[in-house]
Amino acid sequence: MTTQQANSRKTAGTKSRNIRRTALLSASLLAVFLGGCDTIDSWMGKTPDPPLPGKRVAVLQRERKVEPDAQLAAVAVTVPPAVANAAWAQPGGTPDHVVGNLALSANPSDAWRADIGSGSSSSRALLGTPVIADGRIFAMDADSHVSALNERSGQSLWRVDTRPENERGGATGGGVAYADGRVYAATGFAEVLSLDAGSGKVLWRKRIAGPVRGAPTVAGGRVMVITLDNQTIALSTDDGSVQWSHQGILETAGLLGAASPAVTGTLVVAPYSSGELFGLRPENGRVAWQESLAAIRRTGQLSNLADIRGLPVVDRGTVYAIGHSGRMVAVDERIGARIWETEIGGVNTPWLAGDYLFTVTNDQEVVAVARQNGKIRWVSPLARFKDPEDKTGPIVWSGPVMAGNRLWVAGSNGQLLGLSPSDGKVEVTRSLPTGSYLSPVVANNTLYVLCDNGTLVAFR
Repeated sequence: MTTQQANSRKTAGTKSRNIRRTALLSASLLAVFLGGCDTIDSWMGKTPDPPLPGKRVAVLQRERKVEPDAQLAAVAVTVPPAVANAAWAQPGGTPDHVVGNLALSANPSDAWRADIGSGSSSSRALLGTPVIADGRIFAMDADSHVSALNERSGQSLWRVDTRPENERGGATGGGVAYADGRVYAATGFAEVLSLDAGSGKVLWRKRIAGPVRGAPTVAGGRVMVITLDNQTIALSTDDGSVQWSHQGILETAGLLGAASPAVTGTLVVAPYSSGELFGLRPENGRVAWQESLAAIRRTGQLSNLADIRGLPVVDRGTVYAIGHSGRMVAVDERIGARIWETEIGGVNTPWLAGDYLFTVTNDQEVVAVARQNGKIRWVSPLARFKDPEDKTGPIVWSGPVMAGNRLWVAGSNGQLLGLSPSDGKVEVTRSLPTGSYLSPVVANNTLYVLCDNGTLVAFR
């Protein structure tokens, strides 16, 4: 390198540093001008103007803080009497996802533990809750094996690999449902299968348009699934033939997992990762109405995910649904007109019992919402971090499920909590062998939690 080149490079470097210093100084002065008008006024010898009246609200907050409504403070939260259920045959308990207050001991203890197969790993995850019917528990593990266990003891009865023939790889997603002596399994391999509940024998296998991340819903002689690309497909329970399909907007990004449709005698409610909520006719899949839970005000990439992961709930002519991006709505089942909306975001299924919906928010709070108008009765914050001081080790809570007059939530920190439905206070704490990301299920006075390592724990 010549002396002239070296001097030229040195000069250029000096200029670059000067430019950076000037930029930093300008940025500092800009911060002063933007953040401290009082300081500027003091330099100029002026008296600062009084602040404008009114309440200051942060416009860049991710989500409005959920607070109880003062008008409901004196209103007592009552729940229906506990009723014993012999089965939990569908995701959400029933096709409409409404089961009320289920029978369970006031102080349930660990009855048994069993292995359903492979747990979550770096490449695959457990996404489907177990179902219970006819004295048996059916579950799908992270490697797409479907197992049957004895309901009373947890003893393994049979296990079937649902992967297609000659398929050696894995696929995340899927789940199971039970109806009329058959287990219906949807898989991440873009297939739906019908299995004999007694033996696990495959009765039929149907290839569909795309992979499935959630469990099927079975009602009216149809198996209904939602694919990864937001299609709702209805198949015949007899032979797996496709009866109809519906296509939503294709979403390029979404949360892991998927919701299952809610079904009544006159409507199929299909939730999509795009935030769309469709009311479809069960006989032909035609659109009765359309709603959207996508946030109008978006403040970041995470809030852009409008995914509806919680199952829609249908009761007394009203559809209740919650989306990740901060909207919970009540919609008229018949015409799709919105009855109310509240700014709550979540990925768990709202639990309906009596006059209230109970749900876990994105901020890991359990909230009681009045079903009539969407107003908040109480808010109960749950632990958000394993180390609260350093805010490390985030905790995810799943649920709630109401049983034995308590709301039960399972945590990724290995805890099972029972909360009072009247005020949200924690009344019972139980330990799990490891964390769980799935909501508990209840049948025959027993509460089951499927842990992330594939261990199923029964409390009764």
